[in-house]
Amino acid sequence: MNLGDLGHLTYCTNIHRGETCDEVERALRRHVPAVKARVAPDRPFGVGLRLSAAAAAALADPERFAGLQALLDRHGLYVFTINGFPYGPFHGQPVKETVYRPDWRDDARLVYTDALADLLVRLLPPGLTGSISSVPGSFKPWITAPDDVEAMVERLVRHAGHLVRLRDETGRTVVLALEPEPCCFLETVAETAAFFHEHLFAPAAVSRLAATTGLGRGEAEEALRRHLGVCLDLCHAAVEFEDPDMMLDTLHAAGIPIAKIQLTAGLMLPDVGPEPAAVLRPFADAVYLHQVVERGPAGIRRFTDLDAAIAAGGGHDREWRVHFHVPLFLNDLGAFGSTRYFTAAVLARHRRRPLSPHLEVETYTWEVLPEAQRTPDVATGIARELAWVMRQLALAA
Repeated sequence: MNLGDLGHLTYCTNIHRGETCDEVERALRRHVPAVKARVAPDRPFGVGLRLSAAAAAALADPERFAGLQALLDRHGLYVFTINGFPYGPFHGQPVKETVYRPDWRDDARLVYTDALADLLVRLLPPGLTGSISSVPGSFKPWITAPDDVEAMVERLVRHAGHLVRLRDETGRTVVLALEPEPCCFLETVAETAAFFHEHLFAPAAVSRLAATTGLGRGEAEEALRRHLGVCLDLCHAAVEFEDPDMMLDTLHAAGIPIAKIQLTAGLMLPDVGPEPAAVLRPFADAVYLHQVVERGPAGIRRFTDLDAAIAAGGGHDREWRVHFHVPLFLNDLGAFGSTRYFTAAVLARHRRRPLSPHLEVETYTWEVLPEAQRTPDVATGIARELAWVMRQLALAA
């Protein structure tokens, strides 16, 4: 939805199963129009499109792409952002840390993201900037040497060069949005700002882009700052115990574009207690990685998954934040709460002065939510989340 000065609001279709083109189109025919009918029946509705590598490759076929565009037009839909985080399957089977493979050390991630950009510049309505969210470099345990960091930087700069060429050819701008996440290479906002300053916006990266695109050094630096940014997932940030204002000020001071904000909330246990399994076991599914960040007597401690945190035990002197996306319209979750207060704080600041052109609801965990937290159908749940966001922005839902 076009919110005027407040940007464009949507939800991400990674909520629905959709690895192949047929499955993507099925979601666009069945689920997205059902949400649109509830929140934007009389106006165009933006789509946060999730495309796997297989679906992106299939859409390189002109006839298949034309079919997708016709489907979007028929239902009053437009695409302004693509979720390029999960490369392969994302539902119905264990994903865990494989969601980060291939990472930005691998040419396969570059080829995939280039292909998404090729599609997005053709899908974008005139005058809009597009965004593609992507993995935060890699999973932190996999990065063990400076060569790993250099490999990521080299491919990210090559992708920026691809975005420069697309802009020259089409007049349309796409921003790659790296998405910080607990236990990943880019985990905190401070780490993210340092990586951009020391690597992506550094003189070596500027020289590399200038050499491959023919741009002058000043133009190359400007291009890197235009085409490389972040996707700020608010569940991830809250789980990391970020301070909303400090986080936003840090990114602004570093000159890092917030290409997209994912409006999400995670689980929060202010008093873990000695038996965390009693309340958290229902959320320990076999599909997704649910990182836990603990704040306690020893400071910050991280667990790569919920099972590991439960096994370590709790205590009344510690607080846990859990990377498990829960619906934004839920706040009272029984024995624990959600981090939606954090999302509300960021939206309040966005309302005063827009932070990003793209806002996206992304509660992808509907299939694994405990029964008590589910709505009768997914479309109703998504519509309720979007309505909550609209209320925070003081807009009619």
